[in-house]
Amino acid sequence: MSDLRPMVSRGIAALGLAVGLALGACGQAAAQASSDFYKGKQIRMIIGHAVGNDYDLAGRFLARYLTKHIPGEPTIIVQNMPAAASIPAANYLYAQAPRDGTVFGSFSRNVPSQARMGQANLEVDPRRFSWLGATSLPARVCVRWVTAPVKAPADLFTREFIVGGAGAGSSLSILPTVFNHVLGTKFRLILGYKGTTDVVLAMERGEVHGACASYGQFRIYEQLIRDGKMIFLLRAEESPIPDIPDVPSIFDFAKTTEQRQLMRFIFSSTEFGRPYVFPPDVPKERVELMRKAFAEALQDPALLAEADKMKMDMSYRAPDLLERLVGQVYETPPELIETVKKLVPNLQ
Repeated sequence: MSDLRPMVSRGIAALGLAVGLALGACGQAAAQASSDFYKGKQIRMIIGHAVGNDYDLAGRFLARYLTKHIPGEPTIIVQNMPAAASIPAANYLYAQAPRDGTVFGSFSRNVPSQARMGQANLEVDPRRFSWLGATSLPARVCVRWVTAPVKAPADLFTREFIVGGAGAGSSLSILPTVFNHVLGTKFRLILGYKGTTDVVLAMERGEVHGACASYGQFRIYEQLIRDGKMIFLLRAEESPIPDIPDVPSIFDFAKTTEQRQLMRFIFSSTEFGRPYVFPPDVPKERVELMRKAFAEALQDPALLAEADKMKMDMSYRAPDLLERLVGQVYETPPELIETVKKLVPNLQ
């Protein structure tokens, strides 16, 4: 009998080639089917805020560019669900919206923290959303007046730093309160100011040394910053602020894991920016397609140029970053969650 091994080897090789071609054809067909899915369709973008709110304005602006980067260029229809600080929108996206990739949306950046804190009317598990990306980095900073006795963040632990506030739950008050409680800094908070504008005037008059608020609220004082009268002291987030990358993070002064976890939980909301999600269980290939479209749209030179003219922050926040932030929120131990509830009750 002649040796059959060469024939068997050739047969196996041929079979392998056939299987490979078949799998390749299936993969191409799946990719083609995914690319064709949105052709001629309408997509709904759910916005959990009122018309004219920054989430709404940014969402409508994004929609104009996003459709160009989705294969098939579907029409995107914006639907506002503004009740109860966007919680109904989050609940709808989680439990009721179609899971075929035809509905996505945005809700408050506080939703992940609120869900972890067990807010009664919030019925979502943020870990199950498919995070598509986010726009904006509404970082929070502390500024000092040029004559302030505190010159660097390290001084906050040895010298009193007087800042203006507008009520216990205001953004002007949250940072100093958290820093004092968690890190032991020496902020002295003077309440009663109406807002950031009043506090800046108080800085000029010498009534207070500085203020803490969102970075965007201080950008209008460009002349004071250029003249060296108003100086950025620190940022509250771990992520650098692109416009002022050299401003140090308060996280550089955390000495324990517990301190880091508390501040990460409280300040994570700003890191989420204006987030966008698919409902749970949308087919993976559509999630990847939409994530790619988000990344391309938010790095489109035309979008960036128009956003710059409009002074609208459309900084791209990648989905893997958002997933990591959600993970950090859920890694926070229950006893620290109880501390947050007492320290910053308005997060709920």
